[in-house]
Amino acid sequence: MSPGERAENLIAEFGITSPDELDVRAFAYDAGLEVEFDDLEGCEATLVGVGNRGIATIRPSNVVGRERFSIGHELGHWEMHRGKSFRCRVDDPSDNLASNSEQEKHADEYASHLLMPRPLLQPMVKSVGCPGFKHINEFAEIFQTSRTATCIRLAQIDTLPIIAACYRGNDLRWLSRAPDVPRKWFLKSRLDEDSFAYDVLQHGREAQGKQPAEVWFDDDGADEYEVMEHSARGRDGEVLVLVYLTDVEMMTSRSSRSRHAEGAWRSRGGY
Repeated sequence: MSPGERAENLIAEFGITSPDELDVRAFAYDAGLEVEFDDLEGCEATLVGVGNRGIATIRPSNVVGRERFSIGHELGHWEMHRGKSFRCRVDDPSDNLASNSEQEKHADEYASHLLMPRPLLQPMVKSVGCPGFKHINEFAEIFQTSRTATCIRLAQIDTLPIIAACYRGNDLRWLSRAPDVPRKWFLKSRLDEDSFAYDVLQHGREAQGKQPAEVWFDDDGADEYEVMEHSARGRDGEVLVLVYLTDVEMMTSRSSRSRHAEGAWRSRGGY
C-alpha cells in the first residue's frame, strides 16, 4: 500500500466528508503521536518514539499550512518508519521534491493525501476546469495548506494534464507532473525569456495565457502545440508555474528521441 493510500484509508476510517473535519492533530493523537511546539534550531520538526508512543516537535510558524503539513509529515514517518528518529525540514514539500530521500518523499506523500484527500479535492478541481492561482489560493484556504503544497497535490490527483514546477532565478528547482503526462514532456532546465514566468521574476505580477509549447519544452515536436501557462511569484527569488497540456495530441504523441508509454488521456476523452 502506498503512503497516499494509507493516509486516505485513515480519512475513510474517520468518516470525514468535509475539509473542515481534517484535524491533523487529532489524527496524530489517535495514532499515539503527541504534538508539541518548540523553537527548534536547524530544522522544522523532530520525531522520537518508544514502543507505540511518540512525540513530534514542530517549530511554530505564522503560516497555518506549514504547521499542518509538518504534523502530517511527521505522522507519515510515524506510520511508515516507526522505530527511527528523524530530524528534517518539512515546512515546504518542495524541499523534499528537490532531494533524493525516499523516506522524506514518502512522508510528504502521506501528508499531502491526509490534508488534501482525493475524494474532497478532486470534485472542487473538476468544478473549476483549469485552476489558476486564484483557485489555488482558494483551495489552500479551504484545506489550510500552503500554496506550494496545493500546487503539487493538484498535479498528483491526475485529474488534469498538468505539470507544476518551481524555478529559482532562471533555473528549474523541482517539478511535479500528473502521472499520465508522457515523460517526454520535461520542462526546460532554464526559463525561456518568452515565458510569463520570466516576466513574473522580473516584475512580480501574476500572469497567465497560451504559449507555444516550445517555450517550455525542448522536444522536437514542441513547435506543433500550444500550452496554457499560469505563473505567480513564490518564495524570494522563486516563481511557481502551472503548465497545462491543452492539446490532446500532446498526451498521445511520441518523441523522436524517447518512446514512452502514451498515457490514458485518449480513453478519457482528452482535456
